[in-house]
Amino acid sequence: MNILVVRTDKLGDFITALPAMYVLKHHAPQNRVIACVAPINRALAEACDFIDEVIVDDGKSFWGLVRKIKKAKADASVTLFSNTRVALAQFFAHIPKRIAPATKIAQIFYNKRVLQRRSEVKMAEFEYNLKLTRALFADISLEYKKPLLTFKDKELIYRVFHANHDIQKDEVVAFHVGFGGSSDANWSLDEYEILIREVIKENRYQVVLTFGPDEKELYEEMQNRLYDVDIIFYLSLEGLVYFAKLISSFKLFISTSTGTYHVASLVGTPTMTFFADNLFASSKRWKSVGDEGLQKHYMIPSDKEKREELFEKVKAELSKI
Repeated sequence: MNILVVRTDKLGDFITALPAMYVLKHHAPQNRVIACVAPINRALAEACDFIDEVIVDDGKSFWGLVRKIKKAKADASVTLFSNTRVALAQFFAHIPKRIAPATKIAQIFYNKRVLQRRSEVKMAEFEYNLKLTRALFADISLEYKKPLLTFKDKELIYRVFHANHDIQKDEVVAFHVGFGGSSDANWSLDEYEILIREVIKENRYQVVLTFGPDEKELYEEMQNRLYDVDIIFYLSLEGLVYFAKLISSFKLFISTSTGTYHVASLVGTPTMTFFADNLFASSKRWKSVGDEGLQKHYMIPSDKEKREELFEKVKAELSKI
């Protein structure tokens, strides 16, 4: 069966779709999984051995998208997050069985609608995505491997990174101080500076600060703040897959609940992650797809006093890693 799986939003949201694609691929040997994704997620999708074909929705020509979908000859589609554009495109591509959550007006273009009530956050986003696959195969196993994405050349990438930056310590602890995606809470740069210096003070690990290609100003700001200590400032310009390979060898990845957190968990890196203290943006909804035992979640309160208490707790935790 040719199965189109649609998730055309941001990086972290796309990663929450990968377990569903994995179980659909492994349910039956003949299944062919076609992922419809946003341009930012193309390379990562192509790196997954359980995805057979990638369709990119660049948001431009609607009829161009219809032609791409029609060419894939899908027998069924599972749309994990819908909008009118992707719903209509599948309708006009004449996919026989079209599955989606029963939300938004776009649901009228699907012929199998599943009531999930995701706003109640009874499970994580990736778990809702997994559950949706049972509308296609009632007996499908929802188990998937962890880490979900591995690389044969990760050790080589790590060794080259060490050599290029003259790193003497064996293990790397990374901070990603950027703030984007659907993340709703983060520490200030002043607070991050304190946390970073706490790890450096222990002198056990090489500290690396990572930045996305659109974070050059933040990259320069942190260099100005931390000019006096031994830190590697890494501006990721080699692409998302290279970044995933690199951080898969890190000891710990510290960030807010943005896309890079989901990448780290996807490739098996232990994470320390900061979430807003509300249900919509919490770890209950946005915990990542990796081993839950490797994820440490902290909810940052809006109350000033409670925030300060949590900050001291995180600071103490970092002094003991």
